[in-house]
Amino acid sequence: MWWYTFKRLLQGLVTVWFIATITFIGMHNVPGDPLSGERATNATIRANLEARYGLDQPVTVQYFIYMRNMLQGDFGISYTQQNREVNDIIREHFPVSATLGILAVLFAALGGILFGALTALFRNRLPDYIIMFLVILGISIPSFVFAALGQLGLVNINTLTGVSVLPVAGWGTVSHMILPALVLGLGTMAYMTRLMRSSMLEVMSSDYIRTAKAKGLTPTRIFTRHQLRNAVLPVITVLGPAIAAITTGGFVVELVFAIPGLGRYFVQAVQQLDYTVIMGTTVFYGAFLVFMVILVDLVYSWIDPRVRLQ
Repeated sequence: MWWYTFKRLLQGLVTVWFIATITFIGMHNVPGDPLSGERATNATIRANLEARYGLDQPVTVQYFIYMRNMLQGDFGISYTQQNREVNDIIREHFPVSATLGILAVLFAALGGILFGALTALFRNRLPDYIIMFLVILGISIPSFVFAALGQLGLVNINTLTGVSVLPVAGWGTVSHMILPALVLGLGTMAYMTRLMRSSMLEVMSSDYIRTAKAKGLTPTRIFTRHQLRNAVLPVITVLGPAIAAITTGGFVVELVFAIPGLGRYFVQAVQQLDYTVIMGTTVFYGAFLVFMVILVDLVYSWIDPRVRLQ
């Protein structure tokens, strides 16, 4: 177990290094100049900025400087936000994205397990058809479309009732989080519903389920102790990557709902060609995703005793 953990961590470090390298190469091949415009009003100011950010050095030297600083946990200073370090941006705004992502994952996991189990229990009947139709819509429609529709529907509800049922945008209270989290988790909920349905149908046709029925166990006990417990394992497998994907993939939702999360700053950095913010957030998100995948692998082996790590 310890050897497997060490090997997975080593593979994760190599993956993060690869992400950092590809991001560095990509950013230095993007057309444009991060110091052009208002920040470099004359040649002297531009020269000072280039010296401060190391842009007056060859690309290979810049790469080793960046990798050295990254190993020390230093992602540099933002090009566009005066005297603000990338570490401070991540530290202040990632908790917002993480809170939104965790709520979205809770919605997705609970809804996926519930609806997936229902479709399996009512296979080829009306509830199955309705839920699977909604699942196809959830997978096909992008999250920003759901965000716009959700805001429009909420505005109409608030207008008809004369009361602010939920805020349309903003951040700060639990009521601000409900609609964005639901919108962000709909796609993952649809995917988990399909996965849970397939797993549930496979478990329901297993020999040990027939044995449990032959022993006279009640349907409720069979469902909770045997069917649900074993069918949920594939959902747990994708839960880690889903947490990372939702937490790091809510850029558009954060923009639509005016949420001050890290994804919103990443989009702004791309628009403003802020190299350090783009590279820092990309490496941070990549490392977070790798960590979640490794964590789920270890948790899965603990939940399912049939799994043996060699």
